[in-house]
Amino acid sequence: MALINTTTTGVLGSTFYADGSGDLTIQQNGVTINQISSTGLLNGRLTSMTSQASTSGTSIDFTGIPSWAKRITVMFSGVSTNGSSAVLVQLGDSGGIENTGYLGSGNATNFTTGFSDGFGDGAAVRHGQFNICLADSSTNKWVCAVSMGKSDTTTSSVGGFSKPLSATLDRVRITTVNGTDTFDAGTINVLYE
Repeated sequence: MALINTTTTGVLGSTFYADGSGDLTIQQNGVTINQISSTGLLNGRLTSMTSQASTSGTSIDFTGIPSWAKRITVMFSGVSTNGSSAVLVQLGDSGGIENTGYLGSGNATNFTTGFSDGFGDGAAVRHGQFNICLADSSTNKWVCAVSMGKSDTTTSSVGGFSKPLSATLDRVRITTVNGTDTFDAGTINVLYE
């Protein structure tokens, strides 16, 4: 593998490598984030975590998200709870989950303790996603677009949020506003890239 560029002034501090076949490897901090050939994308870094059943408990955590992740997608399939408290997605770092400082609204309702679809009924059976992207790496500010529909009715919800973290994101939690409603159906998974 021949070294093309070792400077950190490239795209996001990336290092680019090429071999004799024309393949290009892009690394950040020594971690391969992409491999590209002259015919197109060979290997992106879109990674699926292990899907978790949302059939019990008051919260579901996904940990071990790598520091290089710039986009997190939290996906719901048939998720519901036994109560009327809205579901939240909360962000966290090495200091734990942060439950303050969220700005924005979901389903025309403001939320300050997490990102939410705003559905506040126990019968809500959710299908959709929270698309969370790093907006400013200097402040660890993340933005979130919510797109969620219900299969128990013809209702859908959109939302938009932002949240600065105190350190680099490495986890997300799915819970409810009151923290006591129990998940009783569906699955949740996370993709990161």
